[in-house]
Amino acid sequence: MRFSRVLVLPALVPALISGCSSGPNFVAKLEPWRAQEENACLQSGVLAHTTFAASRSALGGPSVCGTERPFELSAVNDGRVSIKPAALLRCPMIPQVERWIRESVTPAARYYLGSEIVEVSIAGSYACRPMNHVSGAKLSEHGYANALDVSGFTLADGRKISVKRDWNGAEVNQAYLRAVHRGACQYFTTVLGPDHDRAHNDHFHLDLARHGKDGLKRICK
Repeated sequence: MRFSRVLVLPALVPALISGCSSGPNFVAKLEPWRAQEENACLQSGVLAHTTFAASRSALGGPSVCGTERPFELSAVNDGRVSIKPAALLRCPMIPQVERWIRESVTPAARYYLGSEIVEVSIAGSYACRPMNHVSGAKLSEHGYANALDVSGFTLADGRKISVKRDWNGAEVNQAYLRAVHRGACQYFTTVLGPDHDRAHNDHFHLDLARHGKDGLKRICK
């Protein structure tokens, strides 16, 4: 597959605040850009030529938890890199995950570690919950299937690179993880890692949330 850009449409004013009646409470806004962006991605046909992003039953509309048409992503790079466990994501996230792994994660592994990446370890994807699991907080981008948490990488020679263990581990492993963290900032609007806060000490959080008045601001920490 070949992907080239984040799909971005003009932001609209949120129109509704809603919550969750069971489990932790959260604040969720009706944001029409989510459905528009997702529909544009689906209509573009960007996912038509991969067998590693399987369509799943709808999780609900973008005004609360879920997405109109979720996909289960099990591998990228034409199947050469496994995603384990498979990640449940909305359409716009998938080309960005593909590009990040193909253009940043894989070349950095060759350069710093002298090996190929064969697996990306996932700590979380879709989950209907507030940000950082704090009751009453804003609905997490995970609740929209618009986020991915990556905890580590497996190399072809069997080595495993862990965000929790290696962020401050051996020098070469540190260099690799920082390279792929920086690389992620080119493809996602939010990238959070161990230097951001304790909640992210063991993974990279990646999402395509909109930030700022024009929705184009990026957060990379």
